[in-house]
Amino acid sequence: MELPLPLTAYSLKSSVPKTRVLIVFLSMILFTTMLGLLQLKFLKAKVEDFYSFEVKDMKGKTISLEKYRGKASLVVNVASQCQHTDKNYITLQELHREFGPSHFTVLAFPCNQFGESEPGTNQEIRVFAKKNYGVTFPIFNKIKILGSGASPAFKFLIESSKKQPRWNFWKYLVSPEGKVVNFWRPDEPLESIRPDIAALVRQMILKKKEDL
Repeated sequence: MELPLPLTAYSLKSSVPKTRVLIVFLSMILFTTMLGLLQLKFLKAKVEDFYSFEVKDMKGKTISLEKYRGKASLVVNVASQCQHTDKNYITLQELHREFGPSHFTVLAFPCNQFGESEPGTNQEIRVFAKKNYGVTFPIFNKIKILGSGASPAFKFLIESSKKQPRWNFWKYLVSPEGKVVNFWRPDEPLESIRPDIAALVRQMILKKKEDL
């Protein structure tokens, strides 16, 4: 006649499946966490500079900013009905004409978040800039640069410079490698901006000569 197993033996047997389930569950959590960290690391490595982003042109077509890599870029949030419009568009076109297009470009992004001073359509904005200032630099699709719907490219500029636009025509100077090297407010004169652009362009020209 078999003697019944002690109560402790029954408890031990019943706890084994629970322990296995717990181990499997913890292993799944660990695996999921590691996978998430690897994905995050990959994404951070992929988007490492301004030229890694994509934007839309005035016709809504997706454009990779990679096409501007190797140039110095002055990135600006523009507006057509602002007290700074006239002076800044003249300045931007002058800089683009002086230093571009081989080594430098202005990249303009219309935005209506400051005083609602860019209410027009993309077509109206393009015609306004061309007719009044003879603009030859790229003007992209109207965007938001603040809040939850902000353009990722502008988020990068703001986070890199630690300077958030407070009005229209904030300017960020981006190096040929896609790093933010300086910024200017809308009321700063051409004389404050030109030397930094000239220095970047000079470095590019010298480097190209050295590589020959």
